[in-house]
This record gives sequence, C-alpha cells and structure tokens, in this order.
Amino acid sequence: MNKENQMNFLHPALAAAYRVLETGEPIGKEDALLLSRLSGEHVLDLASLANKVRNRYGAPAETGEFHACSIMNAKSGICGENCRFCAQSKHNNANIEVYDLVSEESVLIEARHAVAEGVSHFGIVTSGYGFKKMSGEFRRLLAMIDRLHAELPGLNVCASLGVLGEETAAELARHGIAHYNINIQVAPDRYRELISDTHGIGDRIETIRLLRKNGISVCCGGIMGVGETMSDRIDMIFALQELDVTVIPLNVLVPIEGTPVARNEPVCLTDIVKTFAICRLAHPAKIIKFAAGRETVMKDFQGLLMLSGANGFLTGGYLTTRGRDVAEDRRFAQQIACFN
Repeated sequence: MNKENQMNFLHPALAAAYRVLETGEPIGKEDALLLSRLSGEHVLDLASLANKVRNRYGAPAETGEFHACSIMNAKSGICGENCRFCAQSKHNNANIEVYDLVSEESVLIEARHAVAEGVSHFGIVTSGYGFKKMSGEFRRLLAMIDRLHAELPGLNVCASLGVLGEETAAELARHGIAHYNINIQVAPDRYRELISDTHGIGDRIETIRLLRKNGISVCCGGIMGVGETMSDRIDMIFALQELDVTVIPLNVLVPIEGTPVARNEPVCLTDIVKTFAICRLAHPAKIIKFAAGRETVMKDFQGLLMLSGANGFLTGGYLTTRGRDVAEDRRFAQQIACFN
C-alpha cells in the first residue's frame, strides 16, 4: 500500500502524526486536540505511529534500550502540603510508614542493590515542601549524594527534594546531580484546584528555571486520574514543551485510602493510550517514562502503553506503594523490545 492509499485508509486526524514521523517536528496543540477525540481502532493506529516516532527520534537510554530508574523514599510522611493524591501529606489520613531522613548507610545499601540489578539511575526522594534555603538536612542530603558518587562511580544519582532556591539548586549542580524530578502534575491553571492549595504551581516552575539555569536536567511530568479532562492533559503536555524538560514521567493515579481522590473514577484505557501517544508526538526526542500505575493499575495493558510512545519506566517501588521486581521488569523490557 503506497503512502497516499495508506492515508486514505486511516483517520484524517492521523495525518498530523505522520508529519511528526516524517519530519521530527512536534505536533501542534490544535492537532493534538483532534487526535484526542479518536476512538476505537483508530486509537491503536495512533499508538503505532507514536511508537514509530519514538523509535526514530526518541532519546536513547545509555544502554540503547529503555531508560530505567529506581527511587528510594528517604523521608516518609510529615509533609505539611495538602497534595490531594499523596499518602505522605499530614492533611490526609493514609496508613503509611512515617520516618525522618534516613542514614547515609541506608541510602548506600539501596543504591548498591539498584546497581546490582542493572539500574543506571537512582533517585533520592524526600517528602515535604522542599529546600528554598540551605539547612542541616539539605547538607546531609548533599553528603549522601557525594557518598554515592564516591562508592558507586558510574551511577547516575538523581533527586526529588521539592521546591528549591538559588543556593540549593546551585549546590545540587555542584554535587553532580544527573536529573532532578519535580512534576507539574496537571495543567498549570488547574494545579490549585486539582492538586494543592498550600503552594502554587509557580513555585515548581521557578524551581525548574533554577535547575536549568544551573545545567541540571529536569525530570518533570504529571498524573492522570485526579479529576482532569483530556483537554487538561494536553495543556499539561504543551506546558512541558514550553519548559523544555529532559525526562517526562507520566503517572496513572494509584488510589490510596485516606486521600481525597481514593474514590475517583479510573481513567479510561483509551484516554491513557492517547495521552502517552500525544505526549510522544509533542516531544519526539524526549524520554517519556511510565511511572506509577504501570503494573498495579494498568496490569495486562502496561505493554500496550509501553508501545504507545514511552521509552522509559520507573522500576521497583513508588515511595508508598509497591512496584515490580527489577529483574522482572528487565525481562519485560526485553519482550517489549521485540516489537521495535
């Protein structure tokens, strides 16, 4: 079938996806909205085209395969922010383990385990608003980062410590952070409504600006299932395009008892597929990482989502919810690679 006949066979809205495949130029928002209205078998056509774009332009991981990372919850709970989906907020009533910042040795043990499993990116994550200024706790975190660099050379040490200021962002750069995660979560103009009203999206965007100013690669994405619409997800995707982040983690809400979104309706599978695919078409060369909800919520369909434009995943645990064994995920990635 020649190209003209192929286009006649497919839904007209998919012409925009073909242009991305041919040129590597990102899709525009108007075309993204048209693609978001696809249904039925056309969603699988969209997923296939997004996967082709990923294969042609997607930023390769260091191994030439999927970008895989793991994280450690180095400080759990005790957070004064009221993020609606988060089990670690003091405003919510989730039943989780609560503890203060762990020891250097505990972080080193977790990182060694990740390296032994073949993971190249390891992230230290702490609950709380963040570190606008230097503090004793922040200095302890810097010491942890230095220890990992010294004892595990070659490991990409990452962090997610909340909102930063000028000095703390500069210090993280000086201590060699590979990626820093701070998600915008949803469309910026709906952040206070859907995520938190104890802080604003501007705090996060300013942190991204400071990270980029200091040469730190930014890992920034969002979450599906907190009450947003498909149009909101597209607004988030294009906000990320404006921020020019390096890695885009996409999460599917894992409902946790005791949080305000515990009874939210699950997001329709086709909408999740379309979100991944449109994100790839808007970010042809970025790492798009499937994070929370991959195996716990999507279950039998996670393979489909990994073939809808994603080229990375979070493996192991997700802070307060279980994940999947790293070795099992490695086998999963090898099976997915057979389709590419």
